[in-house]
Amino acid sequence: MENLYIIIPAYNEEENIGNVIEEWYKIVQKIGEESKLVVIDDGSKDKTYEIMKEYAKDKPQFIAITKENSGHGATLLYGYNYAINKNATYIFQTDSDGQTIPDEFWKFWEARNDYDMVIGHRKTRKDGISRILVTKVLKLVIRICFKVNVTDANTPFRLMKTEKLKENIEIIPENFNLSNVLISVLYEKQKLKVKYIPITFRKRQGGKNSINISKISKLGIQAIKDFIKINKAIDSNKLC
Repeated sequence: MENLYIIIPAYNEEENIGNVIEEWYKIVQKIGEESKLVVIDDGSKDKTYEIMKEYAKDKPQFIAITKENSGHGATLLYGYNYAINKNATYIFQTDSDGQTIPDEFWKFWEARNDYDMVIGHRKTRKDGISRILVTKVLKLVIRICFKVNVTDANTPFRLMKTEKLKENIEIIPENFNLSNVLISVLYEKQKLKVKYIPITFRKRQGGKNSINISKISKLGIQAIKDFIKINKAIDSNKLC
């Protein structure tokens, strides 16, 4: 019997996490009791995890996890591996800032059998010009480093067949910060079946983003160095 694990990383999201849990919990309830909503607190300094524990008391399909801070990408890898080890059939990932809309999930679920990954395309975005620019630059960097074109590499709204993700996640370096980006690249290089569906991308629903332009710039410089090394490793090992 197929099931779904929804993976959501969270860091200092006390203003959003309650609503996010309520909204996405309805999805796993509707799919079936073997499906789980998994929120992973990445060492928050606020009350995010305390709030998560309260919600877990009366929501049997909600799993609240906390761990030491390691960053968004590493937390995603933690969550993906958790779902893989729990024998999830499908893994869906979104973020905890309330920018995505759960009702848009069902188009993705309808397409699950026909694609290895169904990923959101943020055609209309409300999260600011600077972040839109970062996405455009990232797309160019990917094209230069990996020689592939990815429509929207880092979208936090993706449904993946676990069997294919399991094959590819081993290639990703431990604690790699842009793990979703690399997953998108790996699927493209292998010419796996990927479908992009337009999604709504709202403003952050509360709190502050922990990543500013200064951090993005530093991460970007390191990412280029990492991408070049990873692409050489992929090509030399004929992984793709």
